[in-house]
Amino acid sequence: MQIKTNIVYKHLLQSDKKIIIEQGGTRSGKTYNILLWIIFNYCANNSNKIITICRKSYPALRATVMRDFLDILQAVDMYSEANHNKTNSEYRLDSNLIEFVSLDQPQKLRGRKRHLCFFNEINEISKEEWNQILFRTEEKVIGDFNPSDSFHFIYDDIIPRDDCDFFQTSYLDNPFLEESIKTEIERLKETDEEYWRIYGLGERALSKSLIFNYIEVDKIPLEAQFIGRGVDYGYVNDVTAHVSVYKKDHSLYIKEHLYKTLMTAEDIHNHFKQLKIGKDIIYADSAEPRLNDFLRRSGWNIRPSIKGHNSINAGIDLLKRYKLHITKDSNNAIQEFRNYKWKEDKSGKLTNIPVDAHNHICDALRYITSAILSRPNFGKYTIQ
Repeated sequence: MQIKTNIVYKHLLQSDKKIIIEQGGTRSGKTYNILLWIIFNYCANNSNKIITICRKSYPALRATVMRDFLDILQAVDMYSEANHNKTNSEYRLDSNLIEFVSLDQPQKLRGRKRHLCFFNEINEISKEEWNQILFRTEEKVIGDFNPSDSFHFIYDDIIPRDDCDFFQTSYLDNPFLEESIKTEIERLKETDEEYWRIYGLGERALSKSLIFNYIEVDKIPLEAQFIGRGVDYGYVNDVTAHVSVYKKDHSLYIKEHLYKTLMTAEDIHNHFKQLKIGKDIIYADSAEPRLNDFLRRSGWNIRPSIKGHNSINAGIDLLKRYKLHITKDSNNAIQEFRNYKWKEDKSGKLTNIPVDAHNHICDALRYITSAILSRPNFGKYTIQ
């Protein structure tokens, strides 16, 4: 029997990893080809296997991946009413059991073990639900999704694993797609840039509300110039944050050194001593003059941050002129940059006012860069 497949089917044939993640745009054939592989390769070459096909909710499961599965069987005259247990949403394919389970059926999800699991639209899943599936799947877990989330644990915790194969596809990888559908998808180029990125090209979403984009790096380049340090003070409800900043061409490199509550003046002094920062320039929150005076008298090169009308937006504007890099060990800085956003008005439109949250590292960074990089003769300074 001949079946028409695309590159997604080949990915599954070639992969020997426990986890396979298929990220792609609309109509790239991800789901359909995964089902073809399950039916015509996995089930055809195995017996007495349990295959679980999942989605977040049962209505979505029934209307999409379950319907596609049954349509494929009917198209090749393999469907049998006797093998279809509609009450339990199960189908017997030879000696293999295929069960359709939604996340609102936790007793099934966390119940018996399975050999293979296919999670359709895996970005709908929580990390706990992912763990439950992984713990109870003996052979292989396959997930597909449209990358409509800017941030998800899929990118951080699943794709980087050494037992995971990651593939990205778009509608261009589906040779069987009608020209009229291709035309509609390509209209997104003109009508919605973000939808084109996600559903056309199959690329990860960029949140329009996020203030900064950034790149994670292993380390700061040796040739990068040290600019200085920034400190934002906190105590009970807010953290004290300390970063150092380096510059290379049109790029800034950021390293987090401190992100902690309940830091006293003495604690901060000891933190600086431990790091042996010497006479490094430190721009710190000017709203805490007594703390700045104590640290200055303790021998540190503390200078008050520049504050005034529109200083926050001016600092943000300055930073957006550079390509920002954060060292991978700066975990709190990365989390802040992922969550530092512009406010939305009542109609959902973005304003130019940042949300006053997730901004301790960002404020510390802004203090030092606004003070140093905004100077017209910055290049003449001998830093450190």
